[in-house]
Amino acid sequence: MDTGYITLSRQSGLMSEMRLVANNIANANTTGYRQQGLVFSEFVRDLPGSLSLSMSRAQARNTSFQQGVLNETGGQFDFAIEGEGYFMVETPSGNRLTRAGGFFPDANGYLVTPDGFQVLDSNGAPVFVPPDAATIDVGTDGTLSTNGQLLGQIGVVLPRAGTDLVRDGNALFKPQGDVEPVAEPIVVNRFLEGSNVNAVEQVARLIEIQRAYELGQSFLEAEDERLRSALKTLMR
Repeated sequence: MDTGYITLSRQSGLMSEMRLVANNIANANTTGYRQQGLVFSEFVRDLPGSLSLSMSRAQARNTSFQQGVLNETGGQFDFAIEGEGYFMVETPSGNRLTRAGGFFPDANGYLVTPDGFQVLDSNGAPVFVPPDAATIDVGTDGTLSTNGQLLGQIGVVLPRAGTDLVRDGNALFKPQGDVEPVAEPIVVNRFLEGSNVNAVEQVARLIEIQRAYELGQSFLEAEDERLRSALKTLMR
């Protein structure tokens, strides 16, 4: 039965990767989305009185933090970060980091995400935009002003060295530690950063996974037939 168990462990990993790649393809046009990958590893168990048993494991995920393409939108409250850094937003579960900068002022004048999460400055305070402001000027460092009067600055932060980021949704990340302001952030107004998914590459990988899965399924069916034949022979 070991052969079947080994193949099943492989099939389970391939199925997990297939879901992951399909999700990447589905989010190829999602603002600020970061492509995910799956890391396969080998699990070896020593069995008393016999050879060791080796199975595959596919539990670890990795995320590509390569910058996506900046697309001009013309939106007054659309922002993209050129280079390193993240916008910080306040959610009911705590502060989160994101590269998706499609914001707008809510009814109270606070800058929010499409999900209603408030955008924070580098000190963790909500960014306020007066509803009666005729024009909003944006500096390359994320400062907002109207008629020469400073309104605030959109925070651009980075996790401290050694701090991991845990994905929380398609474009949000939870820092597993403290964050710090980027010294010289570059914020581009009226642009949004697209997904960093390579759609062609991901579709090709999906086809490879499907073929590998079908091959494993054929092997399992052949192994099942072999075991059935062996049992029939023993029962005669």
